[in-house]
Amino acid sequence: MVAGLAIIIFYIAVAVAAPYIAPYSPYSKVGDVAEHPSPPSLKHPFGTNEIGYDMFSRVVLGTRIVLKVVLLSSVMGLIIGVPLGLVSGYFGGPLDRVLSIIMDSLYAFPGIVLAIAIASVLGPSVINAAIALMVVYVPAYFRMTRARVIETKTQDYIVALRVLGAPHSRIMSRHILPGVMPTVLVVYGLASADAILTEAGLSFFGLVVTYPAPDWGLDISYGIKQFLSGSWWLTLFPGLAILTLALGFAMVGEGLAERFRARAV
Repeated sequence: MVAGLAIIIFYIAVAVAAPYIAPYSPYSKVGDVAEHPSPPSLKHPFGTNEIGYDMFSRVVLGTRIVLKVVLLSSVMGLIIGVPLGLVSGYFGGPLDRVLSIIMDSLYAFPGIVLAIAIASVLGPSVINAAIALMVVYVPAYFRMTRARVIETKTQDYIVALRVLGAPHSRIMSRHILPGVMPTVLVVYGLASADAILTEAGLSFFGLVVTYPAPDWGLDISYGIKQFLSGSWWLTLFPGLAILTLALGFAMVGEGLAERFRARAV
């Protein structure tokens, strides 16, 4: 978990300081565009692409777009999915059945397919991509929250509070929600890791930003055309960035799960 947090903090620091770290503008042609992309060198550590853009600058500045989409979608998914799961699991009845059917229907679709469908309808933009990812991950927050609430509301102290006439809002916010939050944090870490990969898929198809805006998935989409000609650096460095950031969130999610399981034992 500590290693995962270190990776996430590193990328957040890169995103914040990106304008000072990137030696070139991602829109400036700094390489030789007459023939082929330039391989990594002291001047261009990640090489340049076929248009002459510095890949190091594009990977650094692309961190901002990726983190913005992933964090926005995860936070929105949490804000919507957790309250719905809390209310659905606590009250049950027709409301629970309707919400469960809706969420199960969304959950049945492969995440990347559903995200591509929504983003295609909304059009390419950071906000639209975040909304598409949010729809994908709301069911995960809902299902995990609902399951924990159903388990918790049968505890003796919750039953006693209801018998004594405690307000439902007070029971949910002060007695049930704190017990649900550890599960929510685990889901947040794992969902964010998956969201990074899904965002890369969306940007690969040009559904997040349009070229020449710097984005890891978009750079891989353009770089893969040059891969067979030997320009391996165009896909390697954006791919490593996606891999390590997703790994960081996954490690945090798994670390939290292990810690909470250890406490339960």
